[in-house]
Amino acid sequence: MPDDPKPASGRSRPPYFAQIVGDAIRDAGERRLLERVRAEPVPNHLAIIMDGNRRFAGARGMEVPDGHAAGRDTLERVLDWCLEIGVRVLTVYALSTENFARPPEEIEGLMDLFEKALRDIATDERVHRNQIRVRVIGNRELLPARVRAAIDLAEAATAHYSAYRYNVALAYGGRDEILRAIRALAQEVRDGKLEPEQIDSEAVSRRLYTADLPDPDLIFRTSGEERISNFLLWQSAYAELYFSDVLWPGLTRADFLRAIRAYQLRRRRYGT
Repeated sequence: MPDDPKPASGRSRPPYFAQIVGDAIRDAGERRLLERVRAEPVPNHLAIIMDGNRRFAGARGMEVPDGHAAGRDTLERVLDWCLEIGVRVLTVYALSTENFARPPEEIEGLMDLFEKALRDIATDERVHRNQIRVRVIGNRELLPARVRAAIDLAEAATAHYSAYRYNVALAYGGRDEILRAIRALAQEVRDGKLEPEQIDSEAVSRRLYTADLPDPDLIFRTSGEERISNFLLWQSAYAELYFSDVLWPGLTRADFLRAIRAYQLRRRRYGT
């Protein structure tokens, strides 16, 4: 059987003809999707749970570190896509407090990735051209000194920017963040600086890692899991949720745009 059907003239098409046509159709569809996304408001704050690196590696016979490296490359592309459509605040879940229970060699490899990525940010032309302020949120005490030093470098290099915000949740846990806020409030009450009656939702929000950020409009998780896994628990009270079956390293621009488009088609009710 021939690779492709013959045209009416009887001359056979090249075997890659179907692929060329398929790629052209996909490209045209993606362009139309991009146009629709750009025509309507996009999330001001997009939060992403980047899940699936290890499964991606396992499905392709790769080592786990290679899966994490592929996930890092996807994150680089996602940052470009956010800039392309005008998402002003991006927060990504890079490492949870629970993830420290993974094998030591895997954690060490992740620390290598984080250190290099954060040091690269300090001199990344794209970051400086777009005036992106970078910040790491989480319990830094759990991180090795070399990663903390890289965080300080990236944050100092971008501290004066305000056009875009890029936040990396590293050694982060939502419950831990809330507990820290409660302890801070309790300390202020004990010190006589705050009356218990003055504690409201705004008081709690001001003591979170994200005190100077708007709450996320959309939380997007890859890998097919449908839960938020201790991510931005307080801040996500009225966020829209979108779950995709694609594993994080395999995320495409079309996948990303579909998530944004799904958000645009929803009616946000804020509990009403």
